[in-house]
Amino acid sequence: MQPQKSQKIDLTQDYPCPCRRRGQLTQIALTEAFGCNRCQQIFVVEEGGYVLEELSTSYRYKRTWRWNGHQWHGSTAGLGPSYLSIALGVILMMLVIGLLLALNSPTGSGLLFWAIVLLLLALLPALMVLLAYRR
Repeated sequence: MQPQKSQKIDLTQDYPCPCRRRGQLTQIALTEAFGCNRCQQIFVVEEGGYVLEELSTSYRYKRTWRWNGHQWHGSTAGLGPSYLSIALGVILMMLVIGLLLALNSPTGSGLLFWAIVLLLLALLPALMVLLAYRR
């Protein structure tokens, strides 16, 4: 089953609140914004009328939703896909530098030491990516 395409948000229509199922979004007069009658949140329409964005938020990244005609679907915005590429780049750089340091080590026991250090350092970005995508 393919996901339905996003529909343009009509400012004159009422919608269910994307945060809480029982709330109702209604247009705030003379603005391109909606207010929820239950949770008192304010939402603005962005990206040509296809995205609803929470205006006042305590989250670090703004939450956004798209309307498919029946319900809201959360849309990912910001740095989501780039976290993985940044983490892989950091791990690759650490491996290259660690390998060069391990090969230049005068004793054979230095190779084991650098391998353990690199393993521990590689786990840190992996943990950061895991926490970023854990939502």
